[in-house]
Amino acid sequence: MRITDLTHVMNVHTPGWVGYAGNKMYYAQNLQTQRIVAQRVDMALHVGTHIDGAMHGADGMGDMASYPLDFLVSPGAVVDISDQMDDWALITPTMLEQAPVEIRDGDILIIHTGWHRYWEGQPKQDLVRYFCMHPGGGLELLHWMLKKKIKWFGMDVGSCDHSMNTSIRHMRPDLAARFERKVGKSCSEYFGTFRYTHAKSGRIVEDDIFPFHSLAFQEGLIHAENVGGDIETMLNKRCIIGAFPWRYEGLEASPCRILCIEDAGDSVTAVGDAAKAIFQRAGRT
Repeated sequence: MRITDLTHVMNVHTPGWVGYAGNKMYYAQNLQTQRIVAQRVDMALHVGTHIDGAMHGADGMGDMASYPLDFLVSPGAVVDISDQMDDWALITPTMLEQAPVEIRDGDILIIHTGWHRYWEGQPKQDLVRYFCMHPGGGLELLHWMLKKKIKWFGMDVGSCDHSMNTSIRHMRPDLAARFERKVGKSCSEYFGTFRYTHAKSGRIVEDDIFPFHSLAFQEGLIHAENVGGDIETMLNKRCIIGAFPWRYEGLEASPCRILCIEDAGDSVTAVGDAAKAIFQRAGRT
């Protein structure tokens, strides 16, 4: 069995998403006075390599304790489309289908854009480009993933929504104006609006931003962001892919390790109630 880590190292310099605080680490006690070292970390859940639960963008949907291991760990593919990417590129299903690796129904999918090269600490570090100018998909890609029954997907970018299809378009109007000049349309016109029925209340929702954090999450399609590590050694390969977040009830997202496991067969079975995410939730019947 071969294991490859697709996780960025975490430290106090690890950047949060635009508008999110970074990490704080400090010593609660130390060896010289208490005979044992204890540290505390204060962090947002969307710093570094992490996976979003559905409750991050959809009412009453999955938290980190609700996902069974055979959902988080399953066969999948790492797809390289980096040669087709530039600033604000739009990822299409055709790009993925033409890659030299098979993407099967029910897979976990990792998309390599090459943007991890601009991450903190990398030789080409450029955090404005990484967070505010990264590629992403639109509604066509979202519906393709739903049709393919993709379990979850990950990308080597700051958000699994296109950077200009997030609130960055409002936080950085200077960059939004550059993008709009490039494509010849407003952000709203370029990405379009989407409409769906709220799963809990039946309300009709219309929006033009964050479709991979609202519509997709409501449909159970979640994602991991800031994938990196040794991703370039796994390009266009099939393997077992696993995300390992904290098993924490009520948590909307979590830092996690993301691993590619080769030579381990092509099936995963969750064994036991803990692995199947079966447990009595506090204060509920």
